[in-house]
Amino acid sequence: MTVHETELRGAYTVDLPDGPGDHDLLHLFTRPAPGARDPDSRNAPARVGAGARAGTLRGLHYQLPPATETKLVRCTRGAILDVIVDLRPQSPTYLRHTAVELSAANRRALFVPPLFAHGYQTLTDDAEVTYQLSEFYLPGAERGLRFDDPDLGIRWPLPVGAVSVRDAAWPLLAHRRDLPRPAALGSR
Repeated sequence: MTVHETELRGAYTVDLPDGPGDHDLLHLFTRPAPGARDPDSRNAPARVGAGARAGTLRGLHYQLPPATETKLVRCTRGAILDVIVDLRPQSPTYLRHTAVELSAANRRALFVPPLFAHGYQTLTDDAEVTYQLSEFYLPGAERGLRFDDPDLGIRWPLPVGAVSVRDAAWPLLAHRRDLPRPAALGSR
């Protein structure tokens, strides 16, 4: 297993070797990060997402405190472009994004830290994505960023096909007042 930090501090790609050893990925996710609260005895939630057609887009989602979550994302069938956006107010990469191709073939996973928005576009028909999460879904804490927000400048590799009504309706950054913000930015 090879772990590389992305240009967004705290976010990592994890390349799995072929063959035995996948259990190492679970250990990577379940070890508490320095300064993190002690793990409790509950089971971590997991999700499975799917896109029937290439170009399907999901996200960009995040949860606010007290339900911020880490995610470990892996494509188990087909391929996706996974995109994360740094929403940590004091981060030097605030509102910057990075994109990583995840596929069943490349066996790469992406570790997404708290206060990062996350979304993906399917690059193949019939793609499947699995997530391991550190927190349970809390409806009042969920938020999202628009996938086509010009202030984010995300370039999706395919024309956007299916996207949920909810994901298409998130407000643009220029109209947001609910994002965690650095004191120096104030309101836009």
